[in-house]
Formats: sequence, C-alpha cells, structure tokens
Amino acid sequence: MSRGCGAPMGSVEHRMDSEWNDSQPIYRQLRDRVVAMILDGVLNEGDPLPSVRSVAAEYRINPLTVLKAYQQLVAEELVETRRGLGMFVTAGARDLLLKAERQKFLTDRWPAIAAIIQRLGITPKELLAAAKQRSEGRR
Repeated sequence: MSRGCGAPMGSVEHRMDSEWNDSQPIYRQLRDRVVAMILDGVLNEGDPLPSVRSVAAEYRINPLTVLKAYQQLVAEELVETRRGLGMFVTAGARDLLLKAERQKFLTDRWPAIAAIIQRLGITPKELLAAAKQRSEGRR
C-alpha cells in the first residue's frame, strides 16, 4: 500500500494518540482509534486511511500490527481496499458504527448508569437540565 492518495500526515495521524496501554493488543487499540475518528467525523465516507507504512513509521510499531488493525476494519465492512490506491472508509461506516455503539452502550454501560441515577434520586428533569447545560457549554 503506497502513500499515494492517502490522507495527509498532519490530519488523521495527528489525531491518533501515540501512547499504547497494556490492557489490549496494539492492533485492537489502533482499530478502536480509527473507529473513534470515524464516529467523530475526522474520517468520513470515502476518506483514505493513512498507509500502513506511514502509520508504522510514525508510531514505531510493526507494519503487520497496523495491517492487522486495518484488516479487522475491512472484515467489519468499515473500510475497503482499493487495489493500488489504499484503504478507504466505506459508505455507511459511521451509521453502522453508531448503531453498534448505541446498542453496546445500552447493553453494557446504561444499566450501571441507571442504577446510579436511581440510587442518587436524580430526576429526569435534573438530567435534562444537566444535559442542556453541557450542550450549551460546548458551543
């Protein structure tokens, strides 16, 4: 995979944290970072992923590790390979991810959050006010 039509080095790769943790394999962390960039709109449908070589060099990781992360994204149909051009975010990738991440949140994280809300006696009105305040603070 040549750099060719790949993303500029300063844009996408700049958003990837260069620190790795020991909680899971590096290829999985790299995959998760690409997923986050798709969800955050840093990478959009049709955008190229940085080349395997450039990511490996930038983060001093084995090119096979980068390739494994990219292959997982291909297997999940979030990224497609275009022969001679590189890898690109597929059409509908963000929607697919949003659906999966929403379901994961509702299944894995929401029950614990709901239990805390109930334990603390927080009302729906208080939650909405806090959400509104937070969204206004981002503007």
